[in-house]
Amino acid sequence: VFVLVFGCMLWMLPQDVWSAQADTESASTEQTDQETQNEATEQEQSTNTTPPIDITSPSALLMELNSGQVLYEKDADTPRRPASVTKIMTMLLAFDAIDAGKFSLGDTITVSEHAAGMGGSQVYLEVGETQTVQNMLECMIVSSANDAAVAVGEAIAGSEPAFVGMMNDKAAELGMTNTHFENACGLEAEGHLMSARDIGILSRELLLKHPEVTEYSTIWMD
Repeated sequence: VFVLVFGCMLWMLPQDVWSAQADTESASTEQTDQETQNEATEQEQSTNTTPPIDITSPSALLMELNSGQVLYEKDADTPRRPASVTKIMTMLLAFDAIDAGKFSLGDTITVSEHAAGMGGSQVYLEVGETQTVQNMLECMIVSSANDAAVAVGEAIAGSEPAFVGMMNDKAAELGMTNTHFENACGLEAEGHLMSARDIGILSRELLLKHPEVTEYSTIWMD
């Protein structure tokens, strides 16, 4: 009975009272929805805010390994002198050669006069000296040895110029459009250039295809 009477009382309220009440409820709902939307927008903006990265080098690129997604870049396509970063390509071709059965880690490489005379960063290999492929890789990757890098290149292709041809062919295959090699180790030479993007492409290829490289690159001293 109470519900019925109460309902009748509400039904008998003037129309303008009902209208005012409805307008008030509608305005309140709209305000609440707007406040919720504003809070969500502020939270999203707070989450997506990326602090600026202050990179002083002229070129840089940050790439996620598995997806290849570029997370940050700065003048990433300008060719620059790569120095010993060149050896990443020499490493890639060396591990490819091992997979292809060209040689094994236990096989030996004899150092040529050309390789021994590289200069720069080196482990002072002597002409006619023999070292295992594994030792040569350690010298190249841990010590950034130019003499070892050239010796490995010669063992793969027969000569450094022939190996450099393989390096440039591989660069083209990987889509490294702003790269050209003139030697196997990174000694400064006219036209020997790589871009930051190409270094990212090459490094990703090496790490995905030959993760065993980290067994050498994580050695602090040997």
